[in-house]
Amino acid sequence: MGSMSPDVPLLNDYKQDFLLKRFPQTVLGGPRLKLGYCAPPYIYVNQIVLFLMPWALGGTGTLLYQLDILRDYSAAALSGGLMVITAAVIQLMSVYAKSKSVVVKRMIVRDILAEEDEHEFTSCTGAETIKFLIPGKKYVANTVFHSVLAGMVCGLGTWYLLPNRITLLYGSPWATSALFVFGWITLCIGEYSLIVNTATETATFQTQDTYEITPLMRPLYILFFVSVDLAHRLLVMFIISAGTPVVSYFIPSTVGVVLFMTGLGFLLSLNLSDMSLAFRHRVGSSREAFPGSFGHGFRRRDCLLCTAMLGVALLEAGLLHHYSSFSQVSGSSSQSALGYVLITLLSVLWILRETQSIYIFGIFRNPFYPKDVQAVSVFFEKQNKLLKIGVVRWILLTIVSPLAMVGFLALDSSLHRLHSVSVSIGFTRAFRTVWQSTENALLETVIVSAVHVVSDTDCWWTRNLDTGTRLLLIGIMRDRLLQFITKLQFAMTVLLASWTEKKQHRKTTTTLCVLNTVFAPFVLVIIVFSALLSSPLLPLFTLPVFLVGFPRPVQSWPEAVGTSACVCTDTVFYHQMIPRLTTALQTAMAAGSLGLLLPGSHFLGRFEDRLIWIMVLEHGYPYCCINVKGLELQETSCHTAEAQRVDEVFGSAFQQEHPQMCSLNEHVGNVLTPCAVLPVKLYSDARSVLSGIIDSHENLKEFKDDLVKVLVWVLIQYCSRRPSPQKNIHKAEKNREASPVAQPALNTSLHPKSLEDSESLNSDTFHDWSDGSIFDDEPAIKNRKEKLQFKDLPGTNLPIPGSVDTQSTDNHSTNTGPKNDLYRMVLLGFPAVDRGQREDVAYIPLMEFTCSQSHLLSLPEEWRSNCTPHSRITEASPLFPEDWYQFVLRQLECFHSEGKSSILEEIAKDKALKALYVHTVMACYIGLFGTDNMVPSPGQIVRVYNGGLPCSGTLDWLSEKPELFQLVQKAFRYTLKLMVDKASLGPIEDFEELTNCLREYERSWYIGLVSEDQWKEAILEEKPCLFSLGYESSMGVYTARVLVLQELLVHIGKLNAEAVRGQWANLSWELLYATNDDEERYSIQAHPLLLRNLTVQAADPPLGYPIFSSKPLPIHLC
Repeated sequence: MGSMSPDVPLLNDYKQDFLLKRFPQTVLGGPRLKLGYCAPPYIYVNQIVLFLMPWALGGTGTLLYQLDILRDYSAAALSGGLMVITAAVIQLMSVYAKSKSVVVKRMIVRDILAEEDEHEFTSCTGAETIKFLIPGKKYVANTVFHSVLAGMVCGLGTWYLLPNRITLLYGSPWATSALFVFGWITLCIGEYSLIVNTATETATFQTQDTYEITPLMRPLYILFFVSVDLAHRLLVMFIISAGTPVVSYFIPSTVGVVLFMTGLGFLLSLNLSDMSLAFRHRVGSSREAFPGSFGHGFRRRDCLLCTAMLGVALLEAGLLHHYSSFSQVSGSSSQSALGYVLITLLSVLWILRETQSIYIFGIFRNPFYPKDVQAVSVFFEKQNKLLKIGVVRWILLTIVSPLAMVGFLALDSSLHRLHSVSVSIGFTRAFRTVWQSTENALLETVIVSAVHVVSDTDCWWTRNLDTGTRLLLIGIMRDRLLQFITKLQFAMTVLLASWTEKKQHRKTTTTLCVLNTVFAPFVLVIIVFSALLSSPLLPLFTLPVFLVGFPRPVQSWPEAVGTSACVCTDTVFYHQMIPRLTTALQTAMAAGSLGLLLPGSHFLGRFEDRLIWIMVLEHGYPYCCINVKGLELQETSCHTAEAQRVDEVFGSAFQQEHPQMCSLNEHVGNVLTPCAVLPVKLYSDARSVLSGIIDSHENLKEFKDDLVKVLVWVLIQYCSRRPSPQKNIHKAEKNREASPVAQPALNTSLHPKSLEDSESLNSDTFHDWSDGSIFDDEPAIKNRKEKLQFKDLPGTNLPIPGSVDTQSTDNHSTNTGPKNDLYRMVLLGFPAVDRGQREDVAYIPLMEFTCSQSHLLSLPEEWRSNCTPHSRITEASPLFPEDWYQFVLRQLECFHSEGKSSILEEIAKDKALKALYVHTVMACYIGLFGTDNMVPSPGQIVRVYNGGLPCSGTLDWLSEKPELFQLVQKAFRYTLKLMVDKASLGPIEDFEELTNCLREYERSWYIGLVSEDQWKEAILEEKPCLFSLGYESSMGVYTARVLVLQELLVHIGKLNAEAVRGQWANLSWELLYATNDDEERYSIQAHPLLLRNLTVQAADPPLGYPIFSSKPLPIHLC
């Protein structure tokens, strides 16, 4: 994604025509009056007739009413009945058209870019025409339900729009005419969407509308507004009359009502799913592997706290309500006294909460917050004081405040009167809010108490409304006022940024700013209306053109939380981070460092190149459920620009060397407000260039010498740690007779027996030498797997015709010929060597270990033979570090007997064991570098590090022994890491230091590749350090990547929730409705104040593309 230009199109040209077709369809509820191809006129005529059909049916009832033939309700019933019949006929026509067989004709495609919805029509009433006009319903139940609902809407609409009733209401014929015409157009829109065809909505996926909910939207809105006029006479009295006896019958005692509301409100505020899953976890033996799962979350301490608080609350509510029933005056005075206590609690809690954050009101720097947050240890010391204050705040908020408010509500005199719907609804909500949102409930209760103190006792507020209803109204006003303020801040940010930010300037910027200034009252009306409906404020294309967004839940996602993400190799970092991050968030949220926690709140975390998006899903007592998303690490230009602005915002707050007392927030206009710093144990990611290290001739020369030592160490460590070596100790001590072991002959005999000769004399291979295959490699390839197995070759050897018999006359070879065949391996002839000049390959005679314990450290039998000629091994054997070999053996800890040192000394002097190690180590070494003294190139080092061994017979030998192959690769990677450490930290002084270094690699490091599965496993297992080697092709340099697990500081800031909702609403509109998915579109470009690109990334797929999204994580705030 390139840098943004002011000329970036809002909507691509090929999408504009598409939008012009779709927008009238949305406005009219479904009629497709503009098609992208030529259609017969009857297609448009039929749609207009179907669109106006409800008006014709409703007009029939209206005319009969105006002529005094029918009463108003009779006219409404007639219109509704006719609409039901018409809707049923329309749906039956659709079913008939679908069932009618249509002959499929071959169509000649002339334009491969034609619209996907192109149709061919044969007649006005043909099956193709009907299926195009009336797609029909998926389910029979919806066919019936939608038809009945269409009749109900038409009947109530007819009743509501009767001209005489409208004239009596407004007293003006012009108002009557306008309302009648536009009212029936609205009804036609709703009916067409319900029974004919539904338009694509701006906030839904058509494919996800499984149960056909979208057609119900417009009719239900119409039904709601029409019902307002009828509710006063029909519904309200019925609900009140029916609700009062039900409540009075089932709970006749006022004490019972109070206890029921208190207990029910408390239980509904708990995370009941958390408790149930925790109970199942304890009953069963299964344990979830995902970090932050419920089995780990709900603890016994939480259960004890909830049980104790419920018991105390019930006891308090019952006793206080019973006490207030004796004297209304004493109860009222006690309630007033508790009101003053609540005012004090609110003030203290507000002060304690503001001391936990970096900024007060998001503007003034907190003088009590630690000034130096660079060093973790120093920050810990200073933050401990704030955490002590946070503990006091937690006690007041979690224990004292709920109990005080329960007492305030229990003393209210409204609970002693005859129960009504308002009392039941108001107090049920109040008792639940006390626990579910304690801070908001405390604010509402304080406002009600303060208004009661200062207001007149005869005013409407005090006389006609009970305390529960007052709390409900105050809660609604508080929520809508908070939304209005945040929406206004968002609108001002969009407007000012479009003018002040040069990169946001467009040709229409000046015009839009002037229009927003001139029509400021109308913009405020839109913001107010959006707040009242709790709908997102939608900035069209993120320009200062504001609309009321489609009403949607606060969650704004189309499916379950955490089920989708654009997974990549960097996702594992966020997986590792989650358990540590939730623990740090638990402390910060309980202390109040993140401010007021509300469902729908968004937070942004920043650490090195990682961005963490945190959303609060729900909040209760005493828990908070969140969703954590991880944004991409491979930064685009837009991502980088906004990430740099995030760093600037956090840097100005937390990284000032000498911050002034109560200094101002330099980035007040940004949607991100810094809150706190959280210490979290994470991987720090350091990348460095290896120029001068990996290409140094001296380093590469030392690399070859060190590789032999590391190979020796790795093999000995592997053999000493093989499963159950201790079980064989007693068995080895009892069996003092030395058993034969295959040892490679390192001394060259005068007439060595070559493997090729004995192989050529083998009867099994004799048949491969036919006339047709004597110069063909096919037999060797065909029998490759068979020849690589240990097998007993027959004693009768048949020579190849024309060959020279070169059998050895060596006595040792003669006596053990069959046994030698048992322990040797067949060479495949790769790489090819002339048979007459081919080097001999060592056979493995039987030798005895001089120490009975050597068996515990001997190499596996399948490793003891290889395809490397013994002459080459003999040539390279001086490179074997015998002193290092003995030092490593003497340092082993696999023996725990009293004579450990003597046993290790005997093993170190065992020549047969040493010969095995020399043969295997040098065979592996020759397979990697050969016997010459050539220094390997950096490219060769990288290829072998990545697992690409040189093409040779050793490669085939190693590939058949995966364990040995992994050990060789491990030793090679350890040697490379050793070379980098020696170049950076200095040379290795002695064997002890080298051993400690290798042990450190084994214990605390994973050295491999980022693409390997073991890399991800090491991160999830929290290996202290990880190392990877790479090559940057664009720069032509070799790079090293080091991850170190350490406790570091993560900056957390709070985002404007309405800015996020508004941008997500615009994103939904653009992608789902306008299908504007251009990666270079204006609304996805970098915006330093709105953080537009990051916000788009954080949306759930397919709208956004986070690389990680967690399942709901419960955080227990206690």
